[in-house]
Parts: sequence; structure tokens; C-alpha cells
Amino acid sequence: MGLRQGDTSHPHTRAIAAWLPPVAVIGIAGILELFGDAGRDALAFYRPGLAAGELWRLLSAHFVHLGASHLLLNAAGLLLVWYLVSSSFSSLNWLLVTVLVVAGVDAGLWFLEPQLVWYVGLSGLLHGLLAAGIVGGFRPGRTDLLILGLLVAAKLVYEQLVGPLPGSEQSSGGAVIVASHLYGAITGIIAAMLITIRVGRPANI
Repeated sequence: MGLRQGDTSHPHTRAIAAWLPPVAVIGIAGILELFGDAGRDALAFYRPGLAAGELWRLLSAHFVHLGASHLLLNAAGLLLVWYLVSSSFSSLNWLLVTVLVVAGVDAGLWFLEPQLVWYVGLSGLLHGLLAAGIVGGFRPGRTDLLILGLLVAAKLVYEQLVGPLPGSEQSSGGAVIVASHLYGAITGIIAAMLITIRVGRPANI
């Protein structure tokens, strides 16, 4: 995935390079976790801070977490998502998907959840990446992606009608903002469709 056709580099080198994006994200999140509550306060999606012009929070909020358990859950989720759908797009297209999903989650939380004051974590982005990968990688005969898509859709419907999955708040160490999952998934689908229309089909880079 993410390599030019005819690339003659060593297979192990290609395999390592393919996993650099999620490892880099987890590494950044891990470093920020070392700053504890001070880091969370400075970098979270915090409505009064954003209203005061602290726009870096729109990006940084996705890399800070409620604590170590929350970070580990999201790190495991990111690695699983990458394993399942990373081949759906090229590296550059995945970067575009990430930017669009982050923007979509932020916009949804800001405009559609006016009561929400504070948010941190990768979960909204994870749902967006997964949804984009399913849509972008789907081909006739890909029953696995069809089943995965139905499971993701069922999870989102459950969360919107009932609330967070049982045990999710206890394991993450705080409230789960399920709206971020929905906004991430919707934006991921839109991003995948835009990329697919633009290139005809996901192209490897």
C-alpha cells in the first residue's frame, strides 16, 4: 500500500513504511500524554478557548486523551483500523482524508453540539478513517468490507439511539462523545467519495 508501481525497495522496508502513519500518530499522542492535565487543558477542544481564538485546539484535541487507558484504547483502535483498511488509499489520499475528517468532527461539534464544552481523543477520527477505508476499498465481492460496514453502521445507530456501548465509558475513563463518532464517519464517507470521484479509483503512490 502507498507505494509506487514497480517499487523495488526491500519488502521489509515497505512493510515498515506502511505502518509509519499510525505509529507517528500514536507517538505524538503518547508524548502529549506525558504532560498530564496541563497538556489536556491547553490542547483540548474547549469552547471558551476556541471562542477566544485558540484555534490550535481544533487539531490538538484529537491527539490528547483522558488518560493512559483512553490513549491505549484509541491506539489499539487505530492499529486495527489501519490493518483493516489502509490499502484503500494512497498515503497522500489518507492524509487528505485525515484533514477532512478532523475538520468535519470539529465543525460538527462546534455547530451541532452547542452544549458541548470539552472534547479530547482520536475516536472521532478513527470512525472517519474506518468509514472512508470501507467506502474507498469496496469492490464487488468484498464481502468482508460489506460486513464491516454494516457493523459500523449498527454501532453508530445504537450510539445515537441508546448511548455509548456498555463499558466504553468505564474503560476510557470518562464520558464518550458519541456525536464525534457520527460526524467522523459521515465526513469519512464524503471524503472517500470525493477522492474516488477525483481519481476514478484509489491510486497507489
